Amino acid sequence: MAMHTMMMSFRHDPDAVRGRKLERDLLRRVMGLARPYRKHLIGFLITVFAAAGVAVLPPLLFRALLDDAVPNSNTQLVTLLALGAVGLAIAGSGLSLLQRWYSAHIGESMIYDLRISMFDHVQRLPISFFTRAQTGSLMSRMNNDVIGAQQAVTGTLGTVVSNTITIIITLAVMFSLEWRLTLMTLIVLPAFIIPARRIGRKLQSSTREGMQLNASMNNTAAERFNVSGALVVKLFGNHDLETELFSNRARRVRDIGIKTAMYSRVLFVALGFVAAVGTAVVYYVGGRLVIEDVISLGTIAALVIYVGQIYQPLTQLTNARVDVMTALVSFERVFEILDFPALVDDESGALSLAKPKGEIKFTDVWFRHPAASVASLASLEEGDLEISDEPSPWILHGVSFSVAPGEIVALVGPSGAGKTSTALLVPRIADVNRGSVSVDGHDVRSLTLGSLRDSVGVVMQDPHLFHESIAENLRYARPDASDRDLAEACRAANIYDLIISLPEGFATIVGERGYRMSGGEKQRLAIARMLLKDPAIVILDEATAHLDSESEQEIQVALANALADRTALVIAHRLSTIVNADRIIVLDEGRVVDQGTHLELLARGGLYADLYNTQLDRNQDEAMFAAENHSGESVVTESA
Repeated sequence: MAMHTMMMSFRHDPDAVRGRKLERDLLRRVMGLARPYRKHLIGFLITVFAAAGVAVLPPLLFRALLDDAVPNSNTQLVTLLALGAVGLAIAGSGLSLLQRWYSAHIGESMIYDLRISMFDHVQRLPISFFTRAQTGSLMSRMNNDVIGAQQAVTGTLGTVVSNTITIIITLAVMFSLEWRLTLMTLIVLPAFIIPARRIGRKLQSSTREGMQLNASMNNTAAERFNVSGALVVKLFGNHDLETELFSNRARRVRDIGIKTAMYSRVLFVALGFVAAVGTAVVYYVGGRLVIEDVISLGTIAALVIYVGQIYQPLTQLTNARVDVMTALVSFERVFEILDFPALVDDESGALSLAKPKGEIKFTDVWFRHPAASVASLASLEEGDLEISDEPSPWILHGVSFSVAPGEIVALVGPSGAGKTSTALLVPRIADVNRGSVSVDGHDVRSLTLGSLRDSVGVVMQDPHLFHESIAENLRYARPDASDRDLAEACRAANIYDLIISLPEGFATIVGERGYRMSGGEKQRLAIARMLLKDPAIVILDEATAHLDSESEQEIQVALANALADRTALVIAHRLSTIVNADRIIVLDEGRVVDQGTHLELLARGGLYADLYNTQLDRNQDEAMFAAENHSGESVVTESA
């Protein structure tokens, strides 16, 4: 009664019911991934049935040898049985290879599909995702977990199907030979089921923990092995501290690996013990039945072989649910990424922007980062995917302005005023919450992302270059660009002479994130890449903010070429660089507080005048300080 009450309460427990539903949904989703490979799955099942049928025949041949061929001195039958054994071995080997081909094809194809889906989906995720996500954890999902998901299909699920079919066929043959002895061999099995389930649950838990720890260790290595991370470690002299940190994480991976291995070994040893007890039962009871002339010697010999064949798949199936769910942990972790919402995508019936002119219009634009966010993939490693119900504070408040084709408009304001957020709404890096942003009279949300982003070129303050050659980085903007196109773009960006002076020219590898190039060289390469794209609209996000005077002059020449006959939104810290802009829009706390030409804004006073005069005073102080230092150095030199 107590057991019945406990089971009823479990059935009505909301968490338990929800857990079973999630498991069923997950299994259905996994099987959905295998749907494109139905024919291969059918072939796999056919080979499993055939292999199971072949596997039960050798003991029957042995039985015939002991009961018929040897007692009757029938050498012809002995020959036939020997040939049959060879034929069955060949058939079994062929079916095993065919079964493996089917499972490998299905598994590797699913790996391909999952990786492509995950890679494609991650690229569509909002920038807020990447600012919080850990690169090492993402790579762990892409590699370790996708492979684990493949093993769930071709390994665990395939094993369950194969074991089920093998047990059904083998038990049918055993019962046909001697049903009483067959039942007795199964008596010891329940004694193994309960501890096997308990150990299986611990094995599932340790497997998940091992995945989390591996992801954490991989993330540490990924962050420290890139150029920026390695430079920080060296500058702070924290080599020993980093080694200790990595050692601690690697030690936890080692310990959980040992723990998982021991759980697996305990299951294996228990399986061997149960099989030995079952075999002993056959020896004892079967031997007595042979002595009493109830069954033949060949029958007991066949049953002994069948016992060895049946216990392993039978005991595996007693823990099948735990095995399957342990393997499907990888699918859960991959689906967590695939289910993260891609907030910006083509709308149904989106139009292609043809022959863009470059007109931009902001109409009462309100913007803030959406509620769907994730703190980091470290939280995913703990199995806690949290979708925040609260969006970020408002970044833009009713911003309205327009930019005519070919006009150069500068966005200025204090740090955090919303300049970059405003500019990146044009190529739909994010979508507005209220109001609209339009290009050539079309709401950007009604345009295809491909055509919109082909029309907009962006040069950031710290442009990213891939760890490839200069030519490959440039052709990222236009893969079909000829060598002549590259040369023309680089001349316009004022970097051609530098490139041809390098020993390997355009084949020079720029290093990770372009670290083999100086800041000014990276900027000019980014401008050349943008020129190859030939956009109607150019966005410059503080492209000269941290460059020395010589580099800035070179880039100003490149920018003059880049902005010719193009609409431009220019974000600048150095207000001296945008005094010749057609119009300056002043932002403060996400609002447009003023706009006009440089002279008009200075004449009106206000925030722009304050910012400009503050920078002018600071520049004069720096120039005076530098002159005094130079004068002091001269005095020291003369007195020396």
